[in-house]
Amino acid sequence: MPAATRVRRALISASTVTLLAGGCGSGGGGGSSADAAKSFSYQVSEPQNPLQPANSNEAGGSRIILNLFKGLVDYDPHNASLRLQVADKIDSSDAQNFAVTLKSGWTFHDGTPVTSHSFVNAWNWAANTANNQINSSWFSDIEGYKDVHPESGTPTATTMSGLTVTDDTHFTIKLNNKVSYFEYKLGYIAFSPLPEAFYGDPAGFGQKPVGNGPYQFVSWDHNSQVVTKSYPGYKGVDKPKNGGVVFKMYTTAEAAYADLQSNNLDVLDQVPPSALASYRSDLGSRAVDAPQGGIQNIGFTLYQPEWQGANTAKVRQGLSMAIDRDSITKTVLQGSRAPASAWTAEGVQGYKAGTCGDFCTFDPARAKQLITEGGGVPGNSLTITYNADGGHKEWVDAVCNSIRQNTGVECAGDPKTDFKTARTAITGHTINGAFRTGWIQDYPLNVNFLADVYRTGAASNDFGYSSPQFDELANQADQAATLQDTITGYQQAEAVLAQDMPAIPLWYYRKNSGYSTKVQNVIFDSFGNPAWTQVEVKS
Repeated sequence: MPAATRVRRALISASTVTLLAGGCGSGGGGGSSADAAKSFSYQVSEPQNPLQPANSNEAGGSRIILNLFKGLVDYDPHNASLRLQVADKIDSSDAQNFAVTLKSGWTFHDGTPVTSHSFVNAWNWAANTANNQINSSWFSDIEGYKDVHPESGTPTATTMSGLTVTDDTHFTIKLNNKVSYFEYKLGYIAFSPLPEAFYGDPAGFGQKPVGNGPYQFVSWDHNSQVVTKSYPGYKGVDKPKNGGVVFKMYTTAEAAYADLQSNNLDVLDQVPPSALASYRSDLGSRAVDAPQGGIQNIGFTLYQPEWQGANTAKVRQGLSMAIDRDSITKTVLQGSRAPASAWTAEGVQGYKAGTCGDFCTFDPARAKQLITEGGGVPGNSLTITYNADGGHKEWVDAVCNSIRQNTGVECAGDPKTDFKTARTAITGHTINGAFRTGWIQDYPLNVNFLADVYRTGAASNDFGYSSPQFDELANQADQAATLQDTITGYQQAEAVLAQDMPAIPLWYYRKNSGYSTKVQNVIFDSFGNPAWTQVEVKS
């Protein structure tokens, strides 16, 4: 996420929750005007969908969108705390009704003003089932969501009753019930504002987006690059110290790493497994090894009949116990990952080690027993779909070898050409068996790793998982009196995943990256993103 040194205060008590803007810190000064005129390049994948804020939940598109748009709040890259951006303040006395005050002077890249309607209209449009936005469920907390997004049939309204515009800089939000962490959710890209120009041609807009963020769209050469430039009218606290970002798409992680070494790429997304043993010596002080709120899982196609039924959970538990996480993370991944024992990533508020219990412990004998008790893997064969451009082949092969050697179940990877192709197959339910599914925090709470992935109908529930028990515990946690009670409630919901095993936790991410000799001041936040606006291009 974009970053800057900023002082802010959060006043939280039993009776009121208020975010107040503090003064801008002076801090590190920034680069010279010559530096600010230069762009730097970053490795991404081709976005799965057009660049619409509510229609992207994968890394390729999301990283571009969060630079083109800016919402009410975002997260400080140094500590992931909430930071006010377009919002001047967000007041609530009950965690159900929120009064939003916007700062004046914000504009979209086409020069039109950012107003209350820019947010409210965008959220209503995104929530409407007729518009088929992948992130529509993010608005389900808001009163009237079911009127614009019914479980079946056509919407009975075009606007959510919980959103009311007072004037250009004030609007209110009423939720269906208390949600103690709602402000955290507001930092997600789905809650970005949209200009009036969007509604005349949403499809065309997605190819040439007009945002209000630190960077302005210039061009999109599909499967090659997206070019942006810094927006001089940007009013956020994180003014760019560079001239823009060029998002370069690569078909393999190895090609990106080679470009980094030859200074043809400025900032790498992730070091490929083949270079993990050598990248620190290759890059020296330009090598990055930083904490990241992320986890790697293997998900299952629970919407297929052969994976339904209570006994199939035993099969998935058995497969989990057949994976030697400790050996794979130490050898194939060169110690760059830590074996997972829960579905929430390390370092995230609410992380509780060991939630997976014995099912994340390597035990071949027990693995065989559970698979047999569960009726066996369908066809005694498992296929794991993954994107070939992400450096996943080595560990997928290692996981399959571990399963095959310890259970006798045949296992093979199913590489898709790129991330877009893999995600289209996964979200389109056109694969069989299992698939790689990583999750990097959208906001730094265990809620994001659980509700937004495993709740029935959640935007990123690619498994077709539906558990009344999990949903009930999640709903109770949402309505808890305090944020800590919500976090504790979601820990209880997470325990349900151990009995159902919709996805197998593998290991926790770290950010293993690096940058070229042409840039400086490159730091990564806990979301795994560089502090984009703070990167300086050397003269």
